[in-house]
Amino acid sequence: MSKLIWIDDEVDLLKPHIVFLENKGYQISPVNNVNEALEMIEKENFQLALLDENMPGISGLEAIPMIKNIDSAIKIVMVTKNEEELIMEQAIGSQIADYILKPVNPNQVLLSLKKNLQEETLVEQKTILEYQQEFRNLSMELSYLKTYQEWAEYYKKILNWEIKFDKVFDSEFSDLLQSQKEEANIQFSKFIENNYEDWLHSSDKPMMSHTLFKDKVKPEMEKEKVLLLMVDNLRYDQWKVIEPLFTKFYQKTSEDYYYSILPTATQYARNSFFAGLMPSEIEKRFPEFWFNDNEEGNKNEHERDFLEDQMKRLGLSGKSMKYLKILNSDFEKKILEDFNQHKNNDLIVIVYNFIDILSHAKTDNVIVNQLIRDDKTFRSLTYNWFENSSLLKIIKTAAESGFKLILTTDHGTIYVKKPSKVVGDRETSTNIRYKTGRSLTYEKNDVWAISNPEKLFLPKGNLSSKYIFAKNNTFLAYPKNYNHFVNYYKETYQHGGISLEECIIPICVMEPK
Repeated sequence: MSKLIWIDDEVDLLKPHIVFLENKGYQISPVNNVNEALEMIEKENFQLALLDENMPGISGLEAIPMIKNIDSAIKIVMVTKNEEELIMEQAIGSQIADYILKPVNPNQVLLSLKKNLQEETLVEQKTILEYQQEFRNLSMELSYLKTYQEWAEYYKKILNWEIKFDKVFDSEFSDLLQSQKEEANIQFSKFIENNYEDWLHSSDKPMMSHTLFKDKVKPEMEKEKVLLLMVDNLRYDQWKVIEPLFTKFYQKTSEDYYYSILPTATQYARNSFFAGLMPSEIEKRFPEFWFNDNEEGNKNEHERDFLEDQMKRLGLSGKSMKYLKILNSDFEKKILEDFNQHKNNDLIVIVYNFIDILSHAKTDNVIVNQLIRDDKTFRSLTYNWFENSSLLKIIKTAAESGFKLILTTDHGTIYVKKPSKVVGDRETSTNIRYKTGRSLTYEKNDVWAISNPEKLFLPKGNLSSKYIFAKNNTFLAYPKNYNHFVNYYKETYQHGGISLEECIIPICVMEPK
């Protein structure tokens, strides 16, 4: 039973309202002055205070900080006959949960109490009921998905449910949703195996890494100056969670998806985005800049060179461009401080590596591993980081400077659970979700194997090289020190393989408010 205190100098006149609310299951302590109320709040635990704004002596507005000083968790609903904007601003600024206008209607009070005291329970019940109704539809729809458009829309439905379940404490239904997503990933892997090669050799294909700059960024650059924000490893669900932080300063003009190329790894997908070319085409055009997996060298050091070359090919060589890569918070702050020096450019590119760093930290850092226990906590930590980052201040400054914002990523990442044994020679790459090499032995059901990489425009380390891509939530493990390897990488975030989370990723265009 929720315990309330109602503070009003004419509280005796409210007896019928109090009886009505008590019959609805609320326990209410009436009091006619603030001093007595403060003493009661010190001694008892109230969930909510109904507070009259206009009282003799200490007014409602003056009482708010006094009440909060005693119990910061108590919710305050202001009861007022004053609709003046200044009064409302003062009350809201003092952290009231709600306000009710006089004359008070008991049903109006009841609705406010339900919203402030039972919202989580009501939201949870509604979410579970709606999912129960939708469960069968999602299961049936999975059998009929044929096109890349249908798969993208289906994935967005799944992740929308995931985000809704972040507010649900009943794990049974969250687990059921995860099972649906795993089944979807099994079918999605088959879809990619059957269609990916055709996409690369025809015009009937989704937007992909190597076409995205031409399709989405170039048209915007031809109209106005653009801030292109590439957030490494940003999954679609993470974008939907942090989106409200960006829409404080920008309004969306379009939101779309695109498909990352394979492997869904930074060396391949991000280089492909900036070059506007597939990996083997980059290797051929820039042999001095491309390093294969088993070769020494910084594999993402030449993104600026690739982008400058693509801009020339697209007829954008007359546009000025500034390329910035944020690898730590100190440089992030420096970009904010120096933003005025860059604002005359037609294109500012910021590559933001935080989520990549965070996902690797879950593997390597015990504390971060405990903080990120699942996708829900990963989304939450992502939101908290962005909310307090200098990047958000950079976005605000860019909006004030008139930059259109294009936000995207290079690939997503997946929470891996199932190990799959792979045997290779010394030249085999060390990646967890894909491998390339000459002599690979593997579990056929767990991977998509490519014997002719050139058909997928992938470089070959030597004539007999092949690629394998892990499917669903599988990760690839060597038999040597197998148990140690499995324990180290199980339930971590990895990328490079085939999954909805890694392959279908956001591209959003926004203009300043």
